[in-house]
Amino acid sequence: MIKGVNKQVLEIAETGNGFFEKAIFFVKPEYSGMSEGRLRESARKEIENAGKPPVTKRSYPQKMIGLCAVGGAFVTGVITTLIFFAIFN
Repeated sequence: MIKGVNKQVLEIAETGNGFFEKAIFFVKPEYSGMSEGRLRESARKEIENAGKPPVTKRSYPQKMIGLCAVGGAFVTGVITTLIFFAIFN
């Protein structure tokens, strides 16, 4: 959230990049005097050079949740098997 900040923003709606539908650029104050055409040309070059977004790695807590779920299922299976053999043997 931006409060009380006056920034020049350049929005590119048609990126021409298959991964991004819209791009928003916040122009540095020292370049706010440049023509809009030149800023748009520079922005389009950046969009063209942008590749596929990086694949985010799962964070440690997410890995632990998965590991705990597998561990819990294993322990439940062992206990159920032990109870089954205790009752029917």
